[in-house]
Amino acid sequence: MTILDRIIAQKEKEVNELKAIYAYKQQPKQKRKSLYDQIQGSDTISVIAEVKRASPSKGDINQTVDPIAQAMQYKKAGAAAISVLTDRQFFNGSMADLSAVAAALPEIPLLCKDFMIDRVQIDTAVDHGASIILLIAAALKEEQLKDLYDYAKSLEVGVLFEVHNEQEAETALKIGADMIGINNRDLKTFEVDLSVTERVAALIKDERIALVSESGIRTRKDVLQAEAAGAKAILVGETLMRADDIKATMREIRIPLGRAVR
Repeated sequence: MTILDRIIAQKEKEVNELKAIYAYKQQPKQKRKSLYDQIQGSDTISVIAEVKRASPSKGDINQTVDPIAQAMQYKKAGAAAISVLTDRQFFNGSMADLSAVAAALPEIPLLCKDFMIDRVQIDTAVDHGASIILLIAAALKEEQLKDLYDYAKSLEVGVLFEVHNEQEAETALKIGADMIGINNRDLKTFEVDLSVTERVAALIKDERIALVSESGIRTRKDVLQAEAAGAKAILVGETLMRADDIKATMREIRIPLGRAVR
């Protein structure tokens, strides 16, 4: 059983519990800026900065982090969006972290970073302040992905559609994803290879799609490699969580976007 298999098995248990106890409140939501519009309108690479305590591949990263303070530093340093890990068992996150960041930063795009397998998780994420959810192609069948994608869009929630290979990219295109995240980390082995962005991005020629390179982004050189492949944004967690100077690190990785026709 792979790590992804274990995570999805846990999510199935959590979904059953949610359905038993959770009542979607449908409260009026604060209107957040569109991450898609920001990515498409930016002259620099857009950074989705992540609040992340731990991960299965890296273990503890920063268990004592104050999510609000961390997110505020990200915003001041120029992050285009904040990503908050809400998985508890494998990443030590929580919906409480998401709610806290949402209340403190009411306008910035906010991604609920979790393994979505059911509509009730989208309802929960929105009710805790998220304006974007993550869909992972490797986790579900195409019909399930389409159902969750369409449901999120019906709620005016942005979707970062995550792929790792050419077949998953074809699925994203078929479903009509406008923000495609290319994960350089294989979720079955958790190995990282930055060339994944180069290989998969070659299939995605439509400039109307906002391409995001995810995982393994540590240096300016890494960002340049991703940008050259066609990425307009990057999702960065561990590098920023471990940074002694978040503003300086952000300045290093927010490179200008090339305007040459690819």
